[in-house]
Amino acid sequence: MSSSNPTDDGGDKGPAETVTHVSGTGIPIRGNDIDTDQIIPARFMKVVTFDGLGQFSFFDQRFTDDDEEKEHPMNEDRFRDASVMVVNANFGCGSSREHAPQALMRWGVDAIVGESFAEIFAGNCLALGVPTVTADHETVSEIQAWVDAHPQETIDVDVEGETVTYGDTTVDVTVDDAQRKALVEGVWDTTALMGANGNAVRETADSLPYVTGDGV
Repeated sequence: MSSSNPTDDGGDKGPAETVTHVSGTGIPIRGNDIDTDQIIPARFMKVVTFDGLGQFSFFDQRFTDDDEEKEHPMNEDRFRDASVMVVNANFGCGSSREHAPQALMRWGVDAIVGESFAEIFAGNCLALGVPTVTADHETVSEIQAWVDAHPQETIDVDVEGETVTYGDTTVDVTVDDAQRKALVEGVWDTTALMGANGNAVRETADSLPYVTGDGV
């Protein structure tokens, strides 16, 4: 599960929940260049809302054409409640569909540790408050192996301190500076940010000659 730490005065720093730590059991998804079409096939994107997308995460990797289960971590009971996904290089490449991180989040993923991420995918994850933290190949492989061997034990992702702790091991990871600032200060949700600054938005709109009446 994800854990968010409020500021010392009892309130969040920003209009959205702060994300300083994410803790939960892990799930390893191995392979480089896993694209968004693998994460959520295009045929499942014909939805009005994102509700229910989680069940279709990695659908073609998890099921045959006859809907029979294939071997895949997401089909294993030991990983069903996992919330920290551990991936390899260039994860989330391909099309920029925001349905991909939406599907993962709705499956239960609260943070992703990987070697590298496609830039747009990482940005779409940030918009959901899902950290994408990076480490080198050896470190990621060791975490994946540990998760395989300890599926019920917790991984702690320290977004603010840029570390991942699993078992008795703590390793340094990298969180993009802008992402870390947005998550730690609770300003990653742009809709909430605009809502919290409604007066400033209205003042700006009032100053624009081409925005009138109901347009404000």
